[in-house]
Amino acid sequence: MSPLLHGSKTGGPRLESLNPPAAMPDGEVELRGSGLQGPGAAVLPQVKVGDTPVYLALSRPGRTVIRIPDGAISGEVVLSLPEGAASGGASNPLDLRVAVPMAEGLHPVANPAVDADGNVYATVSGGRGESVPVSIYSIARDFQVRPFVRDLLNATGLAFDANGYLYASSRADGTVYRISPAGAMSTYAEGMGIATGIAFDRDGNLYVGDRSGTIFKVGPDKGTGADREIFVYATLEPSVAAYHLAFNDAGTLFVTGPTTSSNQSVHAIDRDGHTSVYYQGLGRAQGLAFDVAGNLYVAASLRGQRGIVRITPGREATLAVSGNDLVGLAFLEDGCAALATKDALYHVALDIEGRRLV
Repeated sequence: MSPLLHGSKTGGPRLESLNPPAAMPDGEVELRGSGLQGPGAAVLPQVKVGDTPVYLALSRPGRTVIRIPDGAISGEVVLSLPEGAASGGASNPLDLRVAVPMAEGLHPVANPAVDADGNVYATVSGGRGESVPVSIYSIARDFQVRPFVRDLLNATGLAFDANGYLYASSRADGTVYRISPAGAMSTYAEGMGIATGIAFDRDGNLYVGDRSGTIFKVGPDKGTGADREIFVYATLEPSVAAYHLAFNDAGTLFVTGPTTSSNQSVHAIDRDGHTSVYYQGLGRAQGLAFDVAGNLYVAASLRGQRGIVRITPGREATLAVSGNDLVGLAFLEDGCAALATKDALYHVALDIEGRRLV
């Protein structure tokens, strides 16, 4: 007689799904199935991700919520009940992706940026008017962290142009700075209000979110020495934190800006500057990015659970990554992503190909 498979014992625990498919440390994941609790509430399951026990936030016969501890890595989730129980044994495994630390001691307030070689750039933004020793760090693909820019006050939004130059906004002085691959910094555009999120379109125009409610459009450098054209592209409700900007393949600009509302919107701005609500129902929506299939990913809360929210082109929203304190994200090579919290970067494999930004 062949041995029983995990979860095949009559009445034993059986996992049918887990949601979301990825989590950060302290993020919560819901398991659905049958026989997930022993007879009587006193017989609780043990759940592991790989060899790491996780915390139980809720236990029911058909539903279990787990919280991912520090130190966990991606692996198979297995739920076990004591062998002596009538429904004892181990469940079938389900795969869970767990984000791991990439760089700590940072202070991002928007998306990280990624150069053509896969290096990630993140800020130590500091409090308003606070000077910090290093304003922007670069993190190599092997997670080596190096200082890249100093003496940039309140570095906020980051974006690369097609020539490999990094641009950074300063919410302290309303200026966007241009930074060479060697780290040399020069002024690119001034008078941007409380400059926060920035993004380039495919024509080389730079868009800057002013936290007080304005989206500026800055024309490209034509190399003639003439001043760049700068004008107001759109006007939105003021944000309590920062504006965050991202383009889709059609050239529509998508914008979030946290307010005091728990029912916030993602705004879509067409090429003529007309603004509409793309999706409503997020809490404290912040950094955003697109994949090649046109799905939008937003650092936000969805129905009370914080993480990275995926919004399909059909405008259906689900949680893609569970995690707290997220302010932004950037897609990397090989389907991975860099997730920015208020003090660190995390790396997670999502099997998602991100949209090219330039």
